[in-house]
Parts: sequence; structure tokens; C-alpha cells
Amino acid sequence: MLQAAHISKKYGSLEVLKDVNLSLSRGEIVSIVGSSGAGKSTLLHILGTLDQADSGSIQLNGTALHTLTGAALATFRNRNLGFIFQFHHLLPEFTALENVCIPAWIAGTDKQQCEERAVFLMGKLGLGGKERNRPGELSGGEQQRVAVARALINQPELVLADEPTGNLDSKHARELHDLFLSLRAEFQQSFLIVTHNRELAAMSDRMLEMKDGQML
Repeated sequence: MLQAAHISKKYGSLEVLKDVNLSLSRGEIVSIVGSSGAGKSTLLHILGTLDQADSGSIQLNGTALHTLTGAALATFRNRNLGFIFQFHHLLPEFTALENVCIPAWIAGTDKQQCEERAVFLMGKLGLGGKERNRPGELSGGEQQRVAVARALINQPELVLADEPTGNLDSKHARELHDLFLSLRAEFQQSFLIVTHNRELAAMSDRMLEMKDGQML
């Protein structure tokens, strides 16, 4: 489903990624662990087309992501990729429901259809009744689940999560990983998770390790 080959990236003289190869199957959950500075987040951002590699290729279901630019790239990203970050990046002036709907609105989905799916996802994530709350009225765990619903609203092929449990206590961190497992079982989406938490990473189908810009 995802094939990344010979990904390399430098920032000035700093070589952040060195000939990295990675593959992911449909419905698979893969975690990448490693110390800070290992290149994990840079790789995730490149795979998610938020950054560009200096060399290498990325294929998602036969589409060569490294060849897309401009509006074509933005449209593909919006419709096929979901993002969950350590910091939720929710818009404080919007309700939880509106935050979840934003990617679907960008995709041009009918407003009522957006809201119906958002309500469904929020219910699945234990957020029923919180639709009209603004982010400041939600706990940290609830805000993270809003971000998960937002990542899933367009039914992406691949969900990319960068330290999604970094601001959660151990109980809520485990609950979030359990949630990824249940979502995979129900929707057959693939998840690529960058994390420092090896215990939680071990719950994935595969745990990969990076060091000094390379896969071990």
C-alpha cells in the first residue's frame, strides 16, 4: 500500500535521513521508535508530503507522491492522508464538531454529510454530547480524540501520527493505542505512528527503530 524507497534528507550540512526504506500494508499498524534527533518525525512529514525528500520515491496505492506538486498534491493529501500530532492544532474559535469537519469541508463534501460523519466518529470515540464544545472546554484526552476524528473524517488510506500520546498520561495513552487497533479492525485503515513509548509501540503489528537517520 505504501512504498518508500531510498529516502534521504539534509538540512544544510546535517544529514537527517540516510537512504531510508519503508513499506506498509493495508490495514497494518506500524510504529517507529528511536531517540530524539533520529529522524522519525522528518520521515513522517516526508511520507505525509508535508516536507520533501532530497532523493528517493514514495508510492501510495500506485500514486507517485514525490511527483505531485501544488494543487494536485494538496488535493491528494486531503483525501488520502490523515494526520494526528502531539499538539492537537485545534482551532479554538470553532466547536469540536466544526474542527472535525474542516478537512471534509476543504474536500468539498456536503455540509450535512460532513456533520453526520463527524457526529458518528465522535460517538465512536466517546465524544458524544461534546460536539458543540470548544477545545478550551475539553480535557487534553478529549482534544486528542477530536484530532483523531478530524484525521479520519475523509476516510484516508493512511493515518500518520507523530507522538500522539506525548501529552497524555499512561492510562489515556494506552486507550488511544487501543483505539487505533479498533479503528483498524473496523475501517481497515493503515497507521504509521512515531513514538518514544516502546511499551505502547509494541502493541503495533510491527515496531521499527531509527537511529542517526537510518532504519536499524
